[in-house]
Amino acid sequence: MPHLALYTFGVLKSPLADPSPLTREFYDIGAAVYPEISRHPGYLAHAEAADGDRGGLFEADWGAWGEFAVPAWYGKGRTADTTALAASLSLWTDLRPAFDAVYTGLHREAMARRYDWFERTAHPNYVFWWVADDVTPTWRDGVSRLEHLHDHGPAPHAFTFHDAFGPDGADR
Repeated sequence: MPHLALYTFGVLKSPLADPSPLTREFYDIGAAVYPEISRHPGYLAHAEAADGDRGGLFEADWGAWGEFAVPAWYGKGRTADTTALAASLSLWTDLRPAFDAVYTGLHREAMARRYDWFERTAHPNYVFWWVADDVTPTWRDGVSRLEHLHDHGPAPHAFTFHDAFGPDGADR
C-alpha cells in the first residue's frame, strides 16, 4: 500500500542560531512537537539528521532521506550561523492521520504562533504526494513537489489537504 509523503518548509524571521527568546521558544516547542506527532496513529517516519545537529541542515548526513535541499525562493543563509528556515519530511499511512496530527495538540498550538517565527510568503508551506511503500522520499523530492505545487497548483503529483488526491490520482 502506498505511503503519503509530507514536506513542509518555512522561512524564519531570524536565523536558527539567534539566541533571542523567540528562537529558543521555537526550538522548545519543536522539540516537544516531534515526539507527540511520532506517537500519532498513521505516522510512519520523519527525516532526522544522523548527527542530530540543530542549524547544520545543509551539512548534515540525512541517510536515505538524501542531501538537504530547499526551494529556489529561499534566499537566506546556509551556514549553521545564518540558516533561517524550518523544514520537515515525513511519511504517513494516509491523509486523515496526517491531518489529525497537524491540527491537534502541540503542533496546533505552534501553528497558531507561526507568524511570530515565520515570514509570510506567497509560496505554499507544505505539499503531499504518494510514494510506494518501499520508497523513502528525499529532500529534493519534497522541494520539487513544493515548487510544482507553487508553479502549477494542486495535482496528483503535488497536493494539499484542501485539494487532495488518492494514490490512484482521483480527487478525494
